[in-house]
Amino acid sequence: MERNPMRRQLASLRKSLFDQGYLDEQFMELEQLQDDANPNFVEEVVTLYYRDSARLILNLDHALERRPLDFSKLDGLMHQFKGSSSSIGAKKVKAESTLFREYCKYGNAEGCMRTFQQLKKEYATLRKKLETYFQLARQIGPMESANRPK
Repeated sequence: MERNPMRRQLASLRKSLFDQGYLDEQFMELEQLQDDANPNFVEEVVTLYYRDSARLILNLDHALERRPLDFSKLDGLMHQFKGSSSSIGAKKVKAESTLFREYCKYGNAEGCMRTFQQLKKEYATLRKKLETYFQLARQIGPMESANRPK
């Protein structure tokens, strides 16, 4: 019975991630792939995303330091980053990635720099929120199938 308030808190936290636009339906699709055989599937996928995307962000940082900017290279790196972000349902990060790619298309260095700073902020915020979410989920333990969203 004491776990009920924690489950409500987890459900509320999850709902806020969607309501605030941090996550989209792709995250729900990942959740549907989670089962008793792999109860931490979503957390593992998100952990891999953050491990791999850190390399891309570092590469983007380095590419943005070089002059003249290679917009084709920047666009290619951001294309990879956007794809990875889309795969976990990182809605705000994906939106910033799309905007960055538009600035690349038009050779707008200032727009790229500004958007990349915002992207890193959204990325870090989502990471912190998901860490809190998964930490609470681990405390609660595996959910019964009946409680899992359809």
